[in-house]
Amino acid sequence: MTVTSCRRCPRLVAWREEVAAKRRAAFADEHYWGRPIPSLGDPEARIVLLGLAPAAHGANRTGRVFCGDRSGDFLFEALHRTGLSAYARNRERTDPVALNSVWITAAVRCAPPANKPLPVERDTCLPWTAHELAHMEDVRVVVCLGAFAWDAALRLRVALGHPPLTPRPKFGHGALARLEPWPLLGTFHPSQQNTFTGRLTPQMLDDVLLRAREIAQV
Repeated sequence: MTVTSCRRCPRLVAWREEVAAKRRAAFADEHYWGRPIPSLGDPEARIVLLGLAPAAHGANRTGRVFCGDRSGDFLFEALHRTGLSAYARNRERTDPVALNSVWITAAVRCAPPANKPLPVERDTCLPWTAHELAHMEDVRVVVCLGAFAWDAALRLRVALGHPPLTPRPKFGHGALARLEPWPLLGTFHPSQQNTFTGRLTPQMLDDVLLRAREIAQV
């Protein structure tokens, strides 16, 4: 079974399919993806970007991670400015993608109600990402987009056979935890709640991505 055919979380399956069936008025003529979202990018990447979950009318609509909403716009514009993407636009599944040693994924692959996955849904979904990372030998840093992703990354370490940490490293914007098998680098999530209020500015995200490039030597 591939991630795009997964139906292990009944609440998420029901929600993603309900959203896809009802659609938002602005996208009423579009066919929604309505399934789990695959990762995107270079499987030999040195930088992994780990997000929370697909947006109901963003990636759940387009079928591509961080695609079709303002969070994706904010992120891909930053990736372009910092030399990690050849393109600043990622609004449709047909838009070209050329990432520079970057792999983009999410802790939970289905759009959750109110953008809040349950702990059991997180734990059920993490093996998909753990399996991917287990086969990515070149990763040098995981950039965690928000506290949920930071927590998920710590759990991914354990899933890959590394011991749990006590105390656990604390999330923060710009926080760096030098761990095995890869360091974690934190940034506030590029959600509208953060970007519209100025909690996360373009320069703040650029600085984190440039730090990731430095760590990964990209």
